[in-house]
Amino acid sequence: MYELSSRYGVRSLPTFKFFLGGRKVFEFSGAGEGQLRQFTQTIVGKSEFENVLLSKESLVQYYTVKDATKSVDDVEKVYKKCVDQVKDDNPDKLCVGGVATNLVKSLKKKYGDGPTLEKRFAPEVVDSKPDDGDGGGSSNNKQQQQQQQRQKPTQSSGGGKSDQPNLHLATKEQLLAEIERRLDAERDAQVEEEEDDDDDAEFEHSWTASPFPERVTIIGGGPAGLSAAIYAARAGLKPVVVAPPMGGQLQGKGVDVENYPGLFNVTGPAVISLMRQQAIEFGTTFEAETVIAIDANSRPFKVKTNSSIIETHAIIVATGAESNWLNVPGEYEMRGGGVSSCATCDGHMYRGKHVLVVGGGDTAMEDALVLARTSESVTVIHRRDTFRASKILAQRVIEHPSITVRWNTVLVEVLGKVLSDDQGEQDDSQDVDLDAPVTKVVSGAILKDIYTGVESKIDADAVFVAIGHTPSTSFLEGLVEFNPKHPGYVLTQGSSTRTSKPGIFACGDVSDSIYRQAITSAGSGAAAALDAERWLSEEGLGNEEADFEAELLAELMADGGGGEGRQLDDEYNVYDDAGGRMTGMKESFATDL
Repeated sequence: MYELSSRYGVRSLPTFKFFLGGRKVFEFSGAGEGQLRQFTQTIVGKSEFENVLLSKESLVQYYTVKDATKSVDDVEKVYKKCVDQVKDDNPDKLCVGGVATNLVKSLKKKYGDGPTLEKRFAPEVVDSKPDDGDGGGSSNNKQQQQQQQRQKPTQSSGGGKSDQPNLHLATKEQLLAEIERRLDAERDAQVEEEEDDDDDAEFEHSWTASPFPERVTIIGGGPAGLSAAIYAARAGLKPVVVAPPMGGQLQGKGVDVENYPGLFNVTGPAVISLMRQQAIEFGTTFEAETVIAIDANSRPFKVKTNSSIIETHAIIVATGAESNWLNVPGEYEMRGGGVSSCATCDGHMYRGKHVLVVGGGDTAMEDALVLARTSESVTVIHRRDTFRASKILAQRVIEHPSITVRWNTVLVEVLGKVLSDDQGEQDDSQDVDLDAPVTKVVSGAILKDIYTGVESKIDADAVFVAIGHTPSTSFLEGLVEFNPKHPGYVLTQGSSTRTSKPGIFACGDVSDSIYRQAITSAGSGAAAALDAERWLSEEGLGNEEADFEAELLAELMADGGGGEGRQLDDEYNVYDDAGGRMTGMKESFATDL
């Protein structure tokens, strides 16, 4: 008892742990009968869902009928892809479980029906000794004959009715197949409905042109821009966020974000989605376009996109900075699979492993020193014989026992390997994409000496590219001043987010050449919204639309009135419409009673 409690971390009794396929899926302490039944039924349902097997022979036979253009080798590649995505113990290399179910489902959508699935594990049959020669055997034969007789009416029915069997004559297997078909149809309809709802919701919060200038327009949809949107919206400024729906460093980060306080086991796109929802809740609208120019020659400013022009009093620039890449084979394909440009973000995933750092500036030195704390070894690849970094950082890298430097060397290719079964984090219940590329992770790199031209191979688990960043500020050329020490980065005044152009503010990576973290960008976005709010107040730029409506209402009231000397008796009394039998609410109640 003690050994089991220690092994499974049991701290109190009763503790219930549910396992499926050797993996723990539920755990809780103390429960009523209803809760136990609920979890038990859930785990049984999952086990039934995964207790299926798609044989290679069945898949080959299926493609022979449905798509004769596929060779046996092509079918075997499809089958192998299914096998590779099964992450449970699978010594026989079979296509089983939720992966097999979803592969069949995908084939049904493509060809109309799918290959036949078999039960992976059959229930044990307890043999009973017959009392006489024809005991158990004859009864079993009778049952089989009765079942065959029940199947005959449905099998002999017309071809047009075979898809919808007569349920009161159907066998158990036919009933289960019909239930599965209807459940699939319901799930597909639900997914389509959710997609339609998402499209409607996206359109609902889109920006629409107004005869009045916007008070604040935010360019950029990352942590800085959305943080500014939340603060500005809460201040009643009704900001407009102009940003393409896809893009940004955090939006493209497929791995978990683990260095943002309060967030755990959540990916970059999920973080952006949550920020966006929060901004929408307070009244932010979105224009899904890319800004190509800003006209600041007159007030209000004009923000120009490919399809629209937004007039605005204040602008917050939060377009971020893009990492510079080597553009070598394998680099793009394995981003998120070992290729990264942020050691602070992703370095912890390679604890105790061998990593490469490409670059020779301060960023590369800092990344190498950060990685050296946790990685087994760090190799710095630099194309020159001296570092461009500050002397103290370069000296620390050279003297560090876990860091090796390869001088006069460039990286010409990133090598990868197919993600093995036990390394994958993919859920078996996910659909199998027949056209998707095989998932690969970094296994090494090809290096080249720039003087001799000799190429060599080096093993590594990750490649960190640290050759600088390029801020997305080209549309600001000639409008604001840039940092002379860091070309491309917007120069802000003191510790504020104000730029050299009054009414234009900069936050996030467009003005931060040092930290470039999601959390620091979010903080500067909040600061930019506060600075913009103060500037609008100082300039006396209020809500023109609301002011216009108030003035119009005042004029209407004045036109409908009879002057200041109008007597109270001439005013309209709603109770007069009741026939003149009452002069007030209390009198009405009294009369009715």
